[in-house]
Amino acid sequence: MTAATVILQLICADRPGLVSELAGWVAANGGNIRHADHHTDAGAGVFLSRIEWELEGFGIPRQALPAAAQALAERLSGQAQLHFSDAWPKVAIFASKQSHCLVDLLWRVQSGELPMKVPLVIANHPDLESLCAGFGVRFVCIPSSKENKPEVEKRILGLLEDNQIELAVLAKYMQVLSADFLARFPDVINIHHSFLPAFKGAQPYQRAWDRGVKLIGATAHYVTEELDDGPIIEQTTVPVSHRDEVADLIRKGRDTERMALARALRLHLQRQVIVYRGRTAVFA
Repeated sequence: MTAATVILQLICADRPGLVSELAGWVAANGGNIRHADHHTDAGAGVFLSRIEWELEGFGIPRQALPAAAQALAERLSGQAQLHFSDAWPKVAIFASKQSHCLVDLLWRVQSGELPMKVPLVIANHPDLESLCAGFGVRFVCIPSSKENKPEVEKRILGLLEDNQIELAVLAKYMQVLSADFLARFPDVINIHHSFLPAFKGAQPYQRAWDRGVKLIGATAHYVTEELDDGPIIEQTTVPVSHRDEVADLIRKGRDTERMALARALRLHLQRQVIVYRGRTAVFA
């Protein structure tokens, strides 16, 4: 079994000596650094850092580390998040009728490829219940329409709270979450079936075929109030040609959707993504 590590993500104003100060703080407490990644956005004057070190033998006890990291961030006039590699978050997967992204994620969880727990799948159609049963995952169907959307979202928020869910993944859920929902539960990742910012919204494969594109893609991104406009985590592409019909684009697109979503989720779970100024830095 892999030994537990501590992951510190930090954002602060850029200045000389930050890398040395952060590494020195870890070393002064007896930490053995596994990975260290840093980036300076010169235009914004922002410094971003991800440092991962071994928990065993570190001089600050685990329960005291969050406060110590916060004190470090305050000293640097920045913001910090601290995570432990052995603390697997509880994730709810949202789905509809299409199964390809859902089955891919459940298989990756079952095989230990994604470090997360899936207590439940929430869907607005009953089609995928037997699939979830095969993985031993609770399936909750909540039909949704424009008329009952507030009640549906209220019930979903209750389920997320009851199951201590930390992250929601929209695996082809095909529903737009309201601003109120996102204000109460902001940690959501979506897969969109186009290479954003191209072809936002509905029927992107049809529109891509109409336009005669030579590449199609998929985009995994954090969800914001503006449709398909959240910070991008991962994108994948596949070539298409004049011989391909819309059905071919959809078939090829499913592969890109699965790959982009799985990669994005893994990056998020390994705390390799830092969001700032409406975009992401991905330390892959």
